[in-house]
Amino acid sequence: MSSPIEKLVHALGKLPGIGERTAMRLAFFLLRAPKQVSHDLSTALRDLHDKIKLCSVCCNLTDHDPCRVCVDERREKHLICVVEDPSDVTAIEKTGSFKGGYHVLHGALSPLEGISPDDLKIPELLKRLHDGAPREIILATDANVEGDATSLYLHRLLKPLGVKITRLASGIPAGGELEYLDVSTLSRALQDRREI
Repeated sequence: MSSPIEKLVHALGKLPGIGERTAMRLAFFLLRAPKQVSHDLSTALRDLHDKIKLCSVCCNLTDHDPCRVCVDERREKHLICVVEDPSDVTAIEKTGSFKGGYHVLHGALSPLEGISPDDLKIPELLKRLHDGAPREIILATDANVEGDATSLYLHRLLKPLGVKITRLASGIPAGGELEYLDVSTLSRALQDRREI
């Protein structure tokens, strides 16, 4: 029979990026920390599944429905940024430069992994577009094979609706030096060049 420490190490080791040594360090940290730290952690983990749900409008994770972004009257309702995951919303929000709404797909097309359009929140997006009148849809999927395939699929699906469809620019990062860029990034930067 496993001890409580071994059970905790095993549970922590299931988290992404946490190996056995890190799991062991975390377990012993929690054991040495005041009981309140462990109590707060267990409460936060329990609340994660008990209180978090999908926003009925944008499909982002939220503890209020609709989410805070969707009910914010200061947001530009005619502008929708389509992202793969809730973490993408967080990343864009950190920039402070986007004032529209979001739609979270909860994944990207990946035939090799068995992820088809039916597995994504695409019907919810279509319903939302028919209910509202967005002027622009920004496809902010990842710049990889799955993200590009998802973006292309959505573009073909949404084009007949007559709404402006854009894609996030990609290429050379700020401060990047050409000689250190990988071929894919440099190639995309050349393809996505714009007039100045």
